Amino acid sequence: MSELTTIARPYAQAAFDFALEKSAVEADAIESWLAQLTFAASVSQNDTIKTYLSGGVSVEQATTLFLNVCGEQVESKGQNFLKLLAENHRLLALPQVLEQFCELKAEHEKTVNVNVTSAVELKTAQTEILSAALEKRLARKIKLNCKVDKSIISGLVIQAGDMVIDGSTQGKLNRLSQSLQS
Repeated sequence: MSELTTIARPYAQAAFDFALEKSAVEADAIESWLAQLTFAASVSQNDTIKTYLSGGVSVEQATTLFLNVCGEQVESKGQNFLKLLAENHRLLALPQVLEQFCELKAEHEKTVNVNVTSAVELKTAQTEILSAALEKRLARKIKLNCKVDKSIISGLVIQAGDMVIDGSTQGKLNRLSQSLQS
């Protein structure tokens, strides 16, 4: 999986740079590219398409088939991008290209997705306080994704990228158990 991520990085960077450059003229260029990449990535995950892309047919046939399936969902510059990926046998890396593109977009917009897991559903006031504190700590706009998991007993588990803050009772019990065992 990390190999595909490494392969996808320069393609995602090129697509994002192009979309960013185009955004000076068109306000929604980045969103447009995101939509096109999302659609193309979903097409690349189709089992039949995967079979063709994995060597079932020639590169030209696979490219033609892929572009025909994408149809009008992908504009001409996006089709050129897909042709480049096809020529380099990288169409199967589209989900990772999309993932990298989303990361570049979030970095550009100075936003971060934060996953918050709690034992009970958080109230609006609690999410606002948490969001404000995280915005201050991370110096970014926060998009909270809250979910409930009763197995953590109480407290919160906050994950933003590589950073994890485990303030749950279950996490504390696990850490205590590990320290007693060592």
